[in-house]
Amino acid sequence: MKTEDIEQRIRAGLPGCQVTVTGDGSHFEVTVVGEEFADLPSVKRQQRVYATVNDLITSGALHALTIKAYTPAEWATASKLRISS
Repeated sequence: MKTEDIEQRIRAGLPGCQVTVTGDGSHFEVTVVGEEFADLPSVKRQQRVYATVNDLITSGALHALTIKAYTPAEWATASKLRISS
């Protein structure tokens, strides 16, 4: 599984979101930023992202996925915290 394949699937399922995928072929980390996540708890955000790749997970093509989902405002804050760390 390639990061580009996962990124395309998530972008198609969550249009308008900014998607970044990193990983080593079996374990991946996804960061998704979009207004779609406003007013949603983190579990619901993750469920929306998982829904875009669920068939890959059930088939075993995608083994492990860590999801970080933010609104644009949350991402701006999280990015600043990372830079200053």
